[in-house]
Amino acid sequence: MVNAERNLPKAIIYGTVLVIVVYVLANVGYLAVLDVKTIANSPIIAADTMSNLVGNWGFTFISIIVMISTFGTLNGTLLTSPRVFYALAEDGMFPSIFAKVHPKFRTPYFSIMLAASLGITYVILASLLSGSKAFTSLTDAFVIGILPFYALAVGAVYVLRRRSGYSPTVRTPGYPVTPVVFIAISILLLLNSIVDSSTRVPTLITLGLVVAGFPVYALKFKSG
Repeated sequence: MVNAERNLPKAIIYGTVLVIVVYVLANVGYLAVLDVKTIANSPIIAADTMSNLVGNWGFTFISIIVMISTFGTLNGTLLTSPRVFYALAEDGMFPSIFAKVHPKFRTPYFSIMLAASLGITYVILASLLSGSKAFTSLTDAFVIGILPFYALAVGAVYVLRRRSGYSPTVRTPGYPVTPVVFIAISILLLLNSIVDSSTRVPTLITLGLVVAGFPVYALKFKSG
């Protein structure tokens, strides 16, 4: 990237604004075609909207588009998630086998297999427990599981700024207010998932799995 200090923040800001605009326009389209009650009860709102507009072929078309979009997201996830396991293993916080790199392709193949296995396991469990709502359950679990780490990553800005010699080329706009707003909204979203009776149990299970990592981490370093 040319001039990353200038162009990367612009890409993030403009990209985020573009996504917001697309989402708002999509919701305006849904509301123009369907009533609020139907939207609230639809797990595949885009496909239902197209079906209502143009019939079954519209349902099939938008379903294919969503699948293509999902594969795009999956590609990014498979590039990044296994490398978290790889980095943990390299730092001695995960079994060393996951730090192995394929001799030909130079990829952390054991970590990739672990990420793929976990994904397959979650899909099977969600299908068995939630049936037709498996995709919604998986999406909710993913968001709930990753949101606390987003908040912690943003909160790390306060810690880093107190360190001597910390001089990043890109600084957080609106500091110190911006990180507080993000962290507060993250906490409110998690609390809302706990208060809502329809999402309370899955939320507590997901957060329980996240919290279970703390004693494992403590035991690992205490024994080390």
